[in-house]
Amino acid sequence: MATDYYGVLGLARGASDSDIKKAYRRLARDLHPDVNPDPGAKERFQEVSRAYQALTDPEKRRIVDLGGDPFDNGAGAGAGGFSGAGFGGLGDIMDAFFGGGATTRGPRSRVRAGGDALIRLDLDLDETVFGTTKDITVDTAVLCDACTGAGTAPGTHPTTCTTCSGRGEVQSVQRSFLGQVVASRPCPTCAGTGQVIPEPCPKCGGDGRVRARRTIPVKVPAGVEDGMRIRLTGHGEVGPGGGPAGDLYVEIAERPHDVFTRDGEDLHCRVTLPMTAAALGTTLTLETLDGREEVDIRPGTQSGSVLTLRAKGAPRLRATGRGNLMVHVEVETPTRLDAEQEKLLRELASLRGEDRPAAAGAEGHGGLFSRLFK
Repeated sequence: MATDYYGVLGLARGASDSDIKKAYRRLARDLHPDVNPDPGAKERFQEVSRAYQALTDPEKRRIVDLGGDPFDNGAGAGAGGFSGAGFGGLGDIMDAFFGGGATTRGPRSRVRAGGDALIRLDLDLDETVFGTTKDITVDTAVLCDACTGAGTAPGTHPTTCTTCSGRGEVQSVQRSFLGQVVASRPCPTCAGTGQVIPEPCPKCGGDGRVRARRTIPVKVPAGVEDGMRIRLTGHGEVGPGGGPAGDLYVEIAERPHDVFTRDGEDLHCRVTLPMTAAALGTTLTLETLDGREEVDIRPGTQSGSVLTLRAKGAPRLRATGRGNLMVHVEVETPTRLDAEQEKLLRELASLRGEDRPAAAGAEGHGGLFSRLFK
């Protein structure tokens, strides 16, 4: 059966020349051996190239449309050489990757898009939790105000490059066993633009942009976390020739806090209670990011207990509500006792039957060590 060359390119019969060219460009960019290391891509690239040759040559396409295979006569894909009609080797590969063949690509624009920039912004915990507005200073390429991006001195204009006659590329002919191969490369004089600037702008040197330091306000939303980035569209580097600016990314760096640590939208802190306060219960005044909060300590609170203050954490950046403040309790055991304090504690221990802690396995309960190692 004849090969379905339309199907190889993902097209229906009767596709226009423009559709065939677009399909080939897309597939060649993905399958070219210099781009795709997959072993199967090379064979697929050859199939796509063969289909392109068959459908861009009028005579071969007529045979395809009649249900035949134009390569069955032994001519083969390489019979026409690199200078024949249809798939011309270098020209069509250049067309796939750069949008035009060796004779139709033309000069490239001097105006190109600029790159992105990145800057770090240090913030305190309360600033990341509640949000803030900060002025940042950036040093980036900006549009030259003397030539407004043209790159030329006042009253002058670019001229056509005499090396390439405005084409933006120069060609060389090389002989090989396949015949003559025409190779194209960007013009070294005009760097492929087809124009030269005889009198560059004295301020930017013909680049159309200069470096400048400027101050930009940054609105930091409530709930951002360490390492997150805020994107400022169009505040990056202006491109060569006054091209559109890239984006500026502001990376958040959250400074450590003396009291609180953060885990997502939850905050954590530690409080130390005297043994008597933990045993009898008390009310603790805690300074939170929202202000003072009264925290009730229940009688018998154990060391390692965690008290939760609802909605006292950080706002949820992509949802409603706030996280919680987790208060971790540590009970402090006294280390220095005067005679009276020691006497009272011994009396308390005697009243509670704790003056001689039961050994492991004692009848009635597991004892101190059994509880520790369960």
